[in-house]
Amino acid sequence: MKSLSQLILSIQRVFNQNPNKPLNYRQVSSAVGAKTSDERYAVQHALQQLADQDVLSVQQAGRYKLNQRSGLVEGVIERRGVKTYLVPSDKGEEVFIPERKTNHAMDGDYVSVYLYARKKRQMLEGEVVEVIKRKRDTFVGVIEKNRDAAFCIVDNKIMTSDIFIPRSKLNDAQDGEKVVVRLLEWKPNMRNPEGEVLEVLGKEGSNEAEMHAILAEYDLPYSYPKEIEAEAEKIDAGITPKEVARRRDMRKATTFTIDPADAKDFDDALSFEVLENGNYQVGVHIADVTHYVLPNTPLNEEAYKRGTSIYLVDRTVPMLPEHLSNGICSLRPDEDKLTFSVVFEIDKDAKVLNYEICKTVTRSDRRLAYEQAQEIIDQQKNETPVEQAILKLNELAKLLQQKRFEAGAISFDREEVRFNLDEQGKPVSIYFRTAQESNNLIEEFMLLANRTVAKHVGSAGKRAKTFVYRVHDVPDVDKMKNLSQFVKRFGYHLRTTGKEAPQSLNSLLSSVKGRVEQNLIETLAVRSMAKAVYSTDNIGHYGLAFQYYTHFTSPIRRYPDMMVHRLLEMYLPVYQNHNEKSKDSVDADIYENYCEHCSNREQLAATAERASVKYKQVEYMSERLGEVYEGTISGVTEWGLYVEITENHCEGMIPMRELNQDDYFILDEHEYCLIGYRTKKRYTLGDKVKIKVERTDLRKKQLDFSLVR
Repeated sequence: MKSLSQLILSIQRVFNQNPNKPLNYRQVSSAVGAKTSDERYAVQHALQQLADQDVLSVQQAGRYKLNQRSGLVEGVIERRGVKTYLVPSDKGEEVFIPERKTNHAMDGDYVSVYLYARKKRQMLEGEVVEVIKRKRDTFVGVIEKNRDAAFCIVDNKIMTSDIFIPRSKLNDAQDGEKVVVRLLEWKPNMRNPEGEVLEVLGKEGSNEAEMHAILAEYDLPYSYPKEIEAEAEKIDAGITPKEVARRRDMRKATTFTIDPADAKDFDDALSFEVLENGNYQVGVHIADVTHYVLPNTPLNEEAYKRGTSIYLVDRTVPMLPEHLSNGICSLRPDEDKLTFSVVFEIDKDAKVLNYEICKTVTRSDRRLAYEQAQEIIDQQKNETPVEQAILKLNELAKLLQQKRFEAGAISFDREEVRFNLDEQGKPVSIYFRTAQESNNLIEEFMLLANRTVAKHVGSAGKRAKTFVYRVHDVPDVDKMKNLSQFVKRFGYHLRTTGKEAPQSLNSLLSSVKGRVEQNLIETLAVRSMAKAVYSTDNIGHYGLAFQYYTHFTSPIRRYPDMMVHRLLEMYLPVYQNHNEKSKDSVDADIYENYCEHCSNREQLAATAERASVKYKQVEYMSERLGEVYEGTISGVTEWGLYVEITENHCEGMIPMRELNQDDYFILDEHEYCLIGYRTKKRYTLGDKVKIKVERTDLRKKQLDFSLVR
């Protein structure tokens, strides 16, 4: 027989599962498995106790009903700094969980929490009574062995305790090796959880082990299943006369690709021809990936699971096996390729007169790196058809960009941090990549194709069929007001409301170019924006000022583009088989779930990419301990100042203990500053300071600075 406390928890769970249903003691007894008279008497006693505690209310005919926001509440744990909260699944009031009452629940876990009686003028408090589902049960760390035991030291804010590993579950892991560990057990009375080593990644500090560790930390793949690669290897390019006959043949048009110098997966190409009427025919040709990757196949399931290719500082982890991504799908020069295209007729003012969305067969004449295309633009080379096409398309791209900005699009041209690495993957120097005209040329025509495809499907109004859109919500009003207040200290003015707001933000971003505060203000502006996501609910794209927008142009690297290709083929009349249901709209709820999954995978990949950059920055600075640099205060918190070094954009922290050596500093959140209690000295976001590099921690990817006064 259960103890009274266990019985009460079981009964509360029954009522939580039936929040609006009155139940009598017989129904409750049956639900908790109470069969004997003693057990049923205990149920009656427990029900009365819960009623006395105001967890349950007594209804007519001896029935009980759950009082909302009392007893047990289920939801997700959120860690905010050093404090823990429950976000209830019923969207009710948040609950504060004291640290000693978390019962080993971690950030993101789905838990059951017992609510305490509310104290006057204080938020609800409770304690975790059960971890129903862990957000994650695998962690990355370093093995540390001693004579009696082995532990995995986890450098993760979610898991704050070292994991005990029995010697029988070490999987041959050696001291100092990076490993992936699975959590096995963590009872309430256990100080440390117990786990087992799933995989040994390699020696701590080696480039391969550290990059794999970053991917594993975010539950991202770092290799391709051999059986999926074998399936891909069997796929043939299949460019037969029969296949060519059902497509628009554009192999004679001047066609080229422009990509990064080290790229191998070319999923977009441009073609250019001058028409007899003097207008231009511009083709945006995209690899026809879904011709090869079919639904309901292991290859497709793996691509969906990944959702996106991942770009770390030293490698690409492709969404598709290399036989497809770098081989038969890649639009390599002098090879016939199957493509899905948007072919435009455009006049000299970059106005689209008409377009066709169609399956094509194309042949690239030349593969260019962005630097090569930029050289053609800078030197105005026009000796070959490809060079002439690039110059004319660049003129049209400038006009398209001008129209976007006039319509309210926002210009974020941020510097990308890049590393020169030696043979062991160690960073020897840091440089920055900024967008040039050759980048903008490609971007504008990709934007035009994406916008055209989205509008083609979505502009049918109420009759529009389910589609995958790339949407971007309006900025948070409070964040924009805070940004406006902050930039005033640099002498800038920013409108935050009305039709002029986007133009005002563009004016600000243009004004800061080349100034020391550029990176700081651009970073804060990006943080003020909502995140772009995938959705079947088309709310438009604020940042691009487009009413309709999707992702059509990168199916080698993004699964949403594959979904768009399939939906287009289903909806376009020329490809519909009238004997099938291919022309019907798909289920919006199913596709919304697909969109949410892809958005989540995109965010995880972006986080891993940032982590790899941060690791290499810390690794670079570890060779420069004691050196002094100029920097800008990039963050102000109650635990110290974040400073970004001007020279290389590496960011580190000046801990509060360092600042408090000769004063006591207090955080003023509204003014983004720390103020000395005695001296009134202020350290404000955006201030210039000199710092010395004191410590580097590669495990935590942290830099510690001291202030050079």
